[in-house]
Amino acid sequence: MRKVARVVLLDPRERILLLHGHEPDDPADNWWFTPGGGLEGDESREEAALRELAEETGITDVELGPVLWRRRCSFPFAGRRWDQDEWYYLARTTQTATAAAGLTELERRSVAGARWWTCQELTEAHETVYPTRLAELLKRLLDDGPPARPETLDTEIV
Repeated sequence: MRKVARVVLLDPRERILLLHGHEPDDPADNWWFTPGGGLEGDESREEAALRELAEETGITDVELGPVLWRRRCSFPFAGRRWDQDEWYYLARTTQTATAAAGLTELERRSVAGARWWTCQELTEAHETVYPTRLAELLKRLLDDGPPARPETLDTEIV
């Protein structure tokens, strides 16, 4: 089980930053997802969240908040199955320009860009977004604030 830290990054306009990913050999098989990735060495999940955010977006001016959600997922990607235990951290930034300068070779072949989404845009989107309930979760976060303790999301197996 791969330990993963993900970031629900909000800007001053309450938009969320999502990355646009696809299968390395099939750009038509695509989806949107939050920045983040696996822990390296003995780093904490918080350290991994900030490192991954910087590598994937270039955004380093971040206030990292609490863990919002936890999720287990399993999905095929790049010729293998990934089983992950993901923690989603709330983070806020005023820095909205992105530059994905620290991508791995696999990420360079599978990440097509980034976009800031309003909650309304996310609710109306027809694209695939992970986690699949992200629009609903974001609306609740914006309306009610962070949960008192992390919410465990349903396991997603693709």
